[in-house]
Amino acid sequence: KTLVNNKQLEFVNAGWCMNDEASTDYNSIIDQMSLGLRFVNDTFGPQARPRVAWHIDPFGHSAEQVALFAKMGFDGFFFARLDYDDWNKRLKENTAEMVWRGSPSLGAESDLFTGVLYYFYGYPPGFCYDVGCDDPPIQDDPDLFDYNVPDRVNAFVAAAMDQAQHYTTKNIMMTFGMDFNYQNAHENFKNIDKLIKYVNKDGRVHAFYSTPSRYIDAVHAANKTWTLKSDDFFPYADGPYHYWTGYFTSRPALKGYTRVCNNILQACKQLEAISNGYPNVSSISLQMSMGIDQHHDAVSGTSKQHVAYDYAKRLHIGQVECEELMGYVLSDLAAKDGSPPLDLQFCEYLNISVCPASQNDSFNIIAYSPYCQLYSRDMAFPVNSTSLVVYNGNGDIVPSQVVPIDNSTSQVVTDALYLLHIYNPKSAADAMQPLGFQTYFVRPSNGEAGSSSPSKIYVHKNGDPDFSISNEVFTLTFDGVTGRLKSIANQRIGYEASVDQQFMWWNASDGNNVNDSQASGAYIFRPNGTAPFPINPGNIAQVTVVSGDVVQEVRQVFSPWVTQTIRLFSYNVPVFEYTIGPIPKGDGLGKEVISRFSTNLTTGGVWYTDANGREMQKRVRNYRPTWTLNVTEPVAGNYYPVNSRIYIQDVTTQNQFTVITDRTHGGSSLNDGQVELMVHRCLLYDDARGVGEPLCEPGDTGKGLVVRGTHVVILDDLMSSINYRSLVSRALTLGPMFALQPSTGDISDYITYYNTNYTGLTTQLPFQLNIATLQFLSSNTLLLRLEHVYQIDDPAPFNNPVTVTLDNMFTGFSVVSVTELVLGSNENIDSVQRLQWNVEEDVERKGRGPSRKPINGSTFVVTLNPMDIRTFEIEVAKQSYLQEVLNLKV
Repeated sequence: KTLVNNKQLEFVNAGWCMNDEASTDYNSIIDQMSLGLRFVNDTFGPQARPRVAWHIDPFGHSAEQVALFAKMGFDGFFFARLDYDDWNKRLKENTAEMVWRGSPSLGAESDLFTGVLYYFYGYPPGFCYDVGCDDPPIQDDPDLFDYNVPDRVNAFVAAAMDQAQHYTTKNIMMTFGMDFNYQNAHENFKNIDKLIKYVNKDGRVHAFYSTPSRYIDAVHAANKTWTLKSDDFFPYADGPYHYWTGYFTSRPALKGYTRVCNNILQACKQLEAISNGYPNVSSISLQMSMGIDQHHDAVSGTSKQHVAYDYAKRLHIGQVECEELMGYVLSDLAAKDGSPPLDLQFCEYLNISVCPASQNDSFNIIAYSPYCQLYSRDMAFPVNSTSLVVYNGNGDIVPSQVVPIDNSTSQVVTDALYLLHIYNPKSAADAMQPLGFQTYFVRPSNGEAGSSSPSKIYVHKNGDPDFSISNEVFTLTFDGVTGRLKSIANQRIGYEASVDQQFMWWNASDGNNVNDSQASGAYIFRPNGTAPFPINPGNIAQVTVVSGDVVQEVRQVFSPWVTQTIRLFSYNVPVFEYTIGPIPKGDGLGKEVISRFSTNLTTGGVWYTDANGREMQKRVRNYRPTWTLNVTEPVAGNYYPVNSRIYIQDVTTQNQFTVITDRTHGGSSLNDGQVELMVHRCLLYDDARGVGEPLCEPGDTGKGLVVRGTHVVILDDLMSSINYRSLVSRALTLGPMFALQPSTGDISDYITYYNTNYTGLTTQLPFQLNIATLQFLSSNTLLLRLEHVYQIDDPAPFNNPVTVTLDNMFTGFSVVSVTELVLGSNENIDSVQRLQWNVEEDVERKGRGPSRKPINGSTFVVTLNPMDIRTFEIEVAKQSYLQEVLNLKV
């Protein structure tokens, strides 16, 4: 702490980790940064607040990341990796430093001075003094035969002058260090001390120990005008055939589990906040394990296998504690005075239809929604009976359907025979309440009207006529010969598009290509050709059709290792659940498996992907906005990270085809009308970028990893697609938590002694808003983040500013004081005055006022503009306590 106070020690970045920027969700980025920043603040005091963001190793850089950094109050951002051609152009044009605008919606508020480090993040060549370095130490005794001060000074001055010619001020930042360095700190500093002494004695350049913030201040004082960047730094390539686009998909099970754990963490923090903390259990374990899992060699999928296991183990430990906490809080909220606590259980393996609490066919469900609007979605639980009935919290029967477990699931692990689907989109009474729960009861049926409907099973024979499934909005037609999807029709808008969806695989390069020896690996995607291979000749799917009153399914089997179930519920969008693996490798070929949708939309080489689950980024095939692309890898060079959604638009018909994902993938549109997502990888060679082993995960059997994931597919007009892309992606990110209680008890008794519904909000929030964070900090002190989920270029009413009041937002407590913080929650927002920079051709800045309006009045009125996130520390009083205070005043 003394070193910090004396400005001898400076923190940069200060997140819980240096997070990846391609595979991470914005919510997890904010959480891990907030965890680290608050730790630094609590441990070293506010004077330790970092002013510089420092991402020297992530493999490409996101526009959303820089927008978040700007909202956290940083003055500058430095990184090391960018495309080799982009770097060469910037060196020639002296644009290695710039102002980067992360968000067109936030405008200048998201501007951040950004610099690319010259020597990657290592020593200048010839000046490494650590263990394992071969560079000569500085010998300053003239009596020694290897006296080398003049040589070393000249070499350093030459290195400094070489760097300086590519930067625009008289100051340059020279990094001294590298991975695993300073094992011998004494040797390092002894030589650097000498170097500084003799370089300054020479006088041609002035060298001194410094920090990134001192450098930022010196550059700012030069009062230069900087170029303005508004796109991102994806994809990253360090050579013509070396595109780091494979890690967008690497370790897809870990990527999926990370997204699940974020969902659990947000619900857990909400319930912990609603209960004002809970004794002996907390969310902190999952916060910390999620924090480290955002590391650029964790969720990215670029660690060794045993390290990936460690990440997953730590996540699970945190998950178990959070489930314990949520069970306690939900039991407390449900129990009326004097009622015994409920023994609630969580089903961690619903994705493979395993849930001991539901498989006795008589159980209660408390479904908690972390969503801040009313929410209806299907629920599915493994059961062993076809004769069941489902009741809601009022004792009314809810529509349900029993569906046989499909073969791909039964072959994995499950011992259940059926899935019970529960879904009632028309009933507001059955909608899950915002930040609240609904209760359902499953009991054996005695023949009651409305009991679970049976499913009809039809085995399609290839060569039979085309067939369809449909609901009130969508009709999906399948080819009678291939069994594949053939078209999607949207009855509401009267539009039908041909859509051929199939699984294929890219043959991974083994490094023996005639052009280059680069192999596909954990980081790098390099297909050995420009045409993927079908799963089987003709990509024929064997199809079984399941129909019923609640859900319709088309089950496709392309091979023993590639299957898919397409589900369509009433009034809902189509859901594609794929199961891939174990990927066969007996033929000696690495395989990178894709799901490709080919439509007849005219898209002009343009598609859109999200940035970390937030603002959309325009992509153009074989093109970069800031330099001329040399197309050496036409497949890998057109891959981008898809965190939550990818879409193509036909501007002639004004329609859009969207795929929403449940985890990060690499994705592209390699041909007009196409959307392609890589869903799994098994590679036989290492790509020589640091992992040191091939990426082909063994799975729990050792025979190979089986991955199950979900894609939601939407065909609609442009206006409706805006709404869908936000609501559905948030629904996948913030799905409900299901707490189960095996029970054969009388439902009327339960309704007498327990609350069957609860809402944490006095009313649902406007559809443009989301509660990004509700978190317990200390007794009666909570952290609240509100976000506007739409963009400035979305049409009204989506992009309308939205105003809410905080004082009466919650049911369990009232807000009695509010302090607005920066996004990282480590400083009062009014205490942070960010540096302002001159930029070229900034018409928008000249005409744009400050977007943030101060909190207004005793009711704490807050206004949010498109893409805004506002962070508050709120002091609360429980409603019962507040009423006592008011009564005393009266």
